Amino acid sequence: MRIVLLLVVLTTIVSSRTYSQTAKDSIENTHSHEHSKNELGISISPAYFVNEKVFTFAMHVHYTRLIPKTKFGIGASFERIVLDPKHSTFGLVIAYYPLEKISFAVSPGLTFEDTNRSALFALHLETTYQFDIGKFHIGPAFEFAYDPNDYHLSLGVHVGYGF
Repeated sequence: MRIVLLLVVLTTIVSSRTYSQTAKDSIENTHSHEHSKNELGISISPAYFVNEKVFTFAMHVHYTRLIPKTKFGIGASFERIVLDPKHSTFGLVIAYYPLEKISFAVSPGLTFEDTNRSALFALHLETTYQFDIGKFHIGPAFEFAYDPNDYHLSLGVHVGYGF
């Protein structure tokens, strides 16, 4: 019985030291991770237009550049709704990276509908969670987009390349 108790105690000590070293390494790696200076990203998703009660398909492309010594980035974006109600949106992107794997973006811009070529104010809000694969990352993206005619919600996949 003493041998079993001794083995349990030794196993517990070794396990706790291994766990604490693994946890310490994980924390150090989390804090040492840096976002790429530049990112080129694309999101593909179904989009639901709330007022029109219709699903369509959205493609969103953006470029952001990290502002040195901050958790913010700035860039440009383009979104295309390829099925009715078709439109294109061009915007300025202001991104915030509060944690290693999460980002938030605000993108004010202009929407051009295919049926009406006049420009409309638009505002896009997006959040992503990313899994890193070398210089690439992939993960879910959620977007809320507003223009005076309607607003849409989309949940899709974001793929980015950092350089």
